[in-house]
Amino acid sequence: MKLRRGRYTRKGRIEIIPMIDVMFFLLVTFMLASLSMQDLRSLPVNLPRGHAAVMQGKPPATITVTKDGRILIDSTRVTLATLATALKPHLEGPSPSVVMNADAAATHGLVTEAMLRARAAGAVHFLIAVKNAH
Repeated sequence: MKLRRGRYTRKGRIEIIPMIDVMFFLLVTFMLASLSMQDLRSLPVNLPRGHAAVMQGKPPATITVTKDGRILIDSTRVTLATLATALKPHLEGPSPSVVMNADAAATHGLVTEAMLRARAAGAVHFLIAVKNAH
């Protein structure tokens, strides 16, 4: 006597639509996680507007000049007299670069003096930080 099964069993299928949804969710999660991992080593200042190309390579040292006259290398506060000695360890490589992150309301004389001290410390290239004009 041959017994018959009561139910028909179906083979499992791989549904592609839920897999695409999961992949998009993972993509967005990793994009947001990478944005939060950016290392901004300066204080927020009111930057002037302009157009500039995106930088590539080793990140240069950042000199920040605030509108009230404070000077910072990356996030370490320095004075104008100690700027050159504090900046020397950051200037390594064949063409050392410095990003000038000066507030639009900072005095021109202080920014120029900071650039001259950085030049004395060995900086070769100066990059001026600006806001995107769009």
